[in-house]
Amino acid sequence: MERRPQRLGALRASLAESGYDALLVTSLPNIRYLTGFSGSNALLVVAAESASVLLTDFRYAAQVGDEVGDHARVRIEKASLWAGLRDAMAPIPDAARVAFESAHLLHADYERLADFALRWQWRPTVGVVEALRERKDAGELFLIREAVRIAEAALQRTVAEVRLGLTERQVAGILEHHLRDLGSDGTPFETIVAAGERAALPHARASSRELQGGEFLLIDFGASHEGYCSDITRTFALRSVNSEMQEIHDIVREANLSASGGVRAGMRGRDADALARGYIDARGYGDAFGHSLGHGIGLEVHEGPRLAKTADAPLPVGAVVTIEPGIYRPGWGGVRIEDNVHLAADGPELLTSFPRELMVIG
Repeated sequence: MERRPQRLGALRASLAESGYDALLVTSLPNIRYLTGFSGSNALLVVAAESASVLLTDFRYAAQVGDEVGDHARVRIEKASLWAGLRDAMAPIPDAARVAFESAHLLHADYERLADFALRWQWRPTVGVVEALRERKDAGELFLIREAVRIAEAALQRTVAEVRLGLTERQVAGILEHHLRDLGSDGTPFETIVAAGERAALPHARASSRELQGGEFLLIDFGASHEGYCSDITRTFALRSVNSEMQEIHDIVREANLSASGGVRAGMRGRDADALARGYIDARGYGDAFGHSLGHGIGLEVHEGPRLAKTADAPLPVGAVVTIEPGIYRPGWGGVRIEDNVHLAADGPELLTSFPRELMVIG
């Protein structure tokens, strides 16, 4: 079922409730969500009383028609998109209250809006479209499932090729080759491959460090399918595992299982976070779990809702979130296990299926 008319309708209803007559959309993921356009240069004007207008440049003249169809009136601008914005907004009445996405607008571009100040009243807003994006429809869920499937198949192939002496960068290269080969659009974020003591760095960049036996190998990565992301982490043991490694991995795995099985739509983000944090805390490693439990995924790998100690907002039905507890000990290493979970109306649905037990590889 085509969802773009409903998305635009929901946005217009949200704008009316907030007292706005239109919204200037500058976030490319938000533009893609509302219109289907996947190019790298666009502005979108969504007004209450006139058709939506999408502005882009000549590079996308053929592409934009195929992707957008009749969901917005398209303008191909020969010069700056901002130069055509005034004409695009002509149907909007003078003195109308027009919102803009303050989180996505450069200051230099905001100054361009000052030229329009005598005609329209510009008002900053945050998260209007992002709030709609938190609830995934059936089509979006299908695309995320495909991104998960591609990612897990690529990881399975990669694990079979991991050998001691390879560098972290080489492992990342093997994984990314398989992602592309299996149909991923690209990587939604920089692949994290961290071995040994570097596994204690939650956002480590793959380096020239070689893999050695008797240490952890942490891999955090994702696939992208028609713009929608997956985000998965597994931690492996290289060649052998000792009792300390097994204990830490078991604690993180149990925290992951507790949160993945206990998270519910309607639960506050902070309460979801506590499902895993409480378990890790009770086993004496609370200080070693320094980041939040998870986040939403969709057109962006980090989007709402948030699952964190400070997140009071309830988790919406239909959201797809990550569950990624971890324990990190500087100089020793770390473990993170990350899954993707759909918050269905009748309970959590685990989208990832790659084994969570500590696998010995290499």
